[in-house]
Amino acid sequence: MKSEARKAAVAAYRERKVKAGIYAVRCEPTGQCWLGRAPDLSTIQNRIWFSLRQGAHPRRALQAAWNSHGAEAFTFAPIERLDAEESAYVRDALLKERLDHWRAQFRADLL
Repeated sequence: MKSEARKAAVAAYRERKVKAGIYAVRCEPTGQCWLGRAPDLSTIQNRIWFSLRQGAHPRRALQAAWNSHGAEAFTFAPIERLDAEESAYVRDALLKERLDHWRAQFRADLL
């Protein structure tokens, strides 16, 4: 019975609609902002927060701000969601273009 429920959960996860897009991570006390792009916005925050909790995020300024102010000082916000693309190449090119646009708007660092 548990096996059937697990299989159903895995199938539902695989069939879910994935939204690519641009996101922002902000440190409220300092006002710092970092932007990034992701092929799946629903999973990226967990990945970033995990690496920050482990002290292993590659962006040193972001990791230093996290270490100084703690998790409660940070927010994650999707900035733009993109329509589904059949081609990963087209999606990635569009993500790069939109990230450049938002970076200029926010004058933010990249993740």
